[in-house]
Amino acid sequence: MSVAPPPVQPSAAIAAEAQEALHALTGRPDAVFHPGQLEAISALVEHRQRALVVQRTGWGKSAVYFLATLLLRRRGGGPTVLVSPLLALMRDQVAAAARAGVRAVSINSANAHEWGETQAALARDEVDVLLVSPERLNNPRFRDEQLPTLIARMGMLVVDEAHCISDWGHDFRPDYRRLAELIRSLPHGVPVLATTATANERVVEDVAEQLTAGPDAPVFTIRGSLARASLRLGVLSLPDARQRLGWLLAHLGDLPGSGIIYTLTVSAAEDIARLLRDNGYAVRAYTGRTDTDEREQLEQQLKGNELKALVATSALGMGFDKPDLGFVVHVGAPSSPVAYYQQIGRAGRATDNADVLLLPGREDQEIWQYFASASMPTEARASAVLNALSRDAAMSTVALEGLVDIKRSTLELLLKVLDVDGAVQRVAGGWVATGQPWEYDAPRYERVAAARAAEAAAMLTYESTSACRMQLLQQDLDDPSAEPCGRCDNCAGAWYPSDVSSSDASGAAAALDKVGVEIAPRAQWPSGMSSLGVSVRGKIGADELVQPGRAVARLTDLGWGGPLRALFSPSTADAPISRELVDGCVRALKDWPWETRPTGVVAMSSRSRPELVGSLAQALSSIGRLQFLGTLGRNGGTPRGDGATNSAYRLSGVWDTFVVDPALGAALQSHEGPVLLVDDLVDSRWTMTVAGRELRRAGASAVLPFALATVA
Repeated sequence: MSVAPPPVQPSAAIAAEAQEALHALTGRPDAVFHPGQLEAISALVEHRQRALVVQRTGWGKSAVYFLATLLLRRRGGGPTVLVSPLLALMRDQVAAAARAGVRAVSINSANAHEWGETQAALARDEVDVLLVSPERLNNPRFRDEQLPTLIARMGMLVVDEAHCISDWGHDFRPDYRRLAELIRSLPHGVPVLATTATANERVVEDVAEQLTAGPDAPVFTIRGSLARASLRLGVLSLPDARQRLGWLLAHLGDLPGSGIIYTLTVSAAEDIARLLRDNGYAVRAYTGRTDTDEREQLEQQLKGNELKALVATSALGMGFDKPDLGFVVHVGAPSSPVAYYQQIGRAGRATDNADVLLLPGREDQEIWQYFASASMPTEARASAVLNALSRDAAMSTVALEGLVDIKRSTLELLLKVLDVDGAVQRVAGGWVATGQPWEYDAPRYERVAAARAAEAAAMLTYESTSACRMQLLQQDLDDPSAEPCGRCDNCAGAWYPSDVSSSDASGAAAALDKVGVEIAPRAQWPSGMSSLGVSVRGKIGADELVQPGRAVARLTDLGWGGPLRALFSPSTADAPISRELVDGCVRALKDWPWETRPTGVVAMSSRSRPELVGSLAQALSSIGRLQFLGTLGRNGGTPRGDGATNSAYRLSGVWDTFVVDPALGAALQSHEGPVLLVDDLVDSRWTMTVAGRELRRAGASAVLPFALATVA
């Protein structure tokens, strides 16, 4: 891979034409290009090069590709294809294009009803920019029927958020990897532009290598300073979640304008949003569980300053554009400085000042490790998928899930990785094996894992450093222009209050102390169970269903999550339940809106915590004056589902596990009223589903699952 020097200076003609287009784009006759913008436009329009632009947010990368598109179209070029990773980003890009006089349309999962109209507009040459997601490039119909025509007519290819191409990027997406193949298939002379604001030197080299057309066509790279003069950075370390949320309660209103509060988990986002809303703040949660239509509505409310903040996971990230966003607060740190820089880059794009504050938590590293291990493919899983797939008959993801012990989200990611590597292919009806030789690249994944561990260590350094925080972030992104910012808390002193009043801490503590999480009943058996020797399918019969259940809290909760994680730690010995947890259980039961109060209790037999579960069931029986009916037994041995990850395998693992002994059966037959089924931890819900089914078949009129905790 080589990096080209800048091409010859832009010609006077292109400079004048681009300047005129810039005036129209901005609506300002005095607008001038930022350093590097005109050079990038010239490289694309005059020299038809492949270019990589690494510039901070707010620099004007979209202006480069919109203006280059206008100039190329004037010269008879076809439409620009813009690969964009997120719906929120697409919506903003389409709106920005309209302001620039560029006719832009998108094809994505949210506007399927408009695809026919979009294809017709393309055929009439009425589209200047077509926005597509990287996943769309591998949609069988789009790939086979529309992409060849687009490639033949394409005037320019733009890859936005190009760090997603790289294994080393903080937000690697396998579908981006196939762009290298698309780039290689482009006709000679089609310019290619890749843009990102968050790439260190390793990522820059990786992306440039995938853009290059060969030794005679090196990539022109423009890389500017990543310093953000408008941002005022700070880190406030507080002892626990109660203090962190108390700080938000006391000081959120003091932060300028409206902003984003980032969290590491969905449950944290929902809990914090509820706490702040209950205390009078106009906030809403925004996560991966938020519906597409609601996401768009929430984005518009924040942009219109109808909300003080969105409490969000990383689902609100790349491309969300609110130029006057006044602050970004993190309750819990991202796992790398690169990811952190990307998220705080949402703030202060068109303002002189914006506040950025990190409130790190002790649980952060546990969460980082969980996400890191969940996203890395293993050789055993890859081999299982390849062995299960046929070269002749397509198999859906759902059907494949019944043959391999991999949960759905991990399986979908693994299929994308294998697809990009050429070992499998997505076709109409599902997936097939290609038969091409494939080897698990263990050294590559080991290098990636080591790089991510180093990034996590760098994030901890950022939290504890006494040096300039902006300078440290720039150095982590290999920015050679890094220098002290003069604004952060280490350069200029803490700009944020550090006090948390006793009343605010108490208010946060009360919110954190709330108990009660619904355990939704399973209503449908997984597909493909016959292949695992379990002859069930379709809906679960009404006479076998359990009722909606309750748990005290999630393991990821900010409040009860801490003590529950400690309780379920492998290093914690089994013991009778504590008085504190019993009290939490009683409160969760008291607030449970059941249709009919339970009259009896059945304990699950636990292999790992029999004292804990047994003592909990007895305590609830005594306190609630409920008849203790007995313990649901287990067959001997270890369930074959131990370690299973997907629904089919988990159900198979517990299918023939439970035994209603004669004493329990007689008690159920003579008992009237619902039965409370008590366990310690609920994950997939199949254990409760199968156990409850056995109790219903033995005579229980209704089964209400109850547990100390749920995994999510």
